[in-house]
Amino acid sequence: MKWTLNQLQKYRNKEFSIDDTIRVDELKLDDPTIREVSPMQITGRGDIDSSKVTFHLKIEGYLILPCSRTLVDVKFPINVETTETFLLQNSVYQTEEEAHQVKGDMIDLKPIIREILILEVPMQVFCDDVQSEDAAPQSGKDWEVIQEEEQSKKIDPRLAGLAKFFDKNNSSES
Repeated sequence: MKWTLNQLQKYRNKEFSIDDTIRVDELKLDDPTIREVSPMQITGRGDIDSSKVTFHLKIEGYLILPCSRTLVDVKFPINVETTETFLLQNSVYQTEEEAHQVKGDMIDLKPIIREILILEVPMQVFCDDVQSEDAAPQSGKDWEVIQEEEQSKKIDPRLAGLAKFFDKNNSSES
């Protein structure tokens, strides 16, 4: 995902489509919680004029992350759309997005894609199936993990007598 400025200028005011698959295994070095990175499918287009190059990209793939509760592998899908603008010749361009200055005569999108993917990693991710053999234990001596659904159905033992009071009250009214 590297192009020289001369290569890009050939597409000035023409369609420059992007459809490529790249490997970004270096993400595991950037964030040690990432266990695996799939090949990322990059699609989109580039708009090239004399003062800037704008890439409209869609990044798709997945990351394997540990479940925050059980530590089993969770497949976390990546589906990101971004617009990246590169300014040529130290030009000034007003945009709402952050613009990148071109250093030398080469535009490399891979570091920007890595940065976008790192920002997509959630602080916590949870797996759906907690019954896996690789999962962290869900109970031990004098403790257990309580699910929210179970907790809402349980009656506090200190208030159990109060629940019976209302049952007696309703039966006497009939």
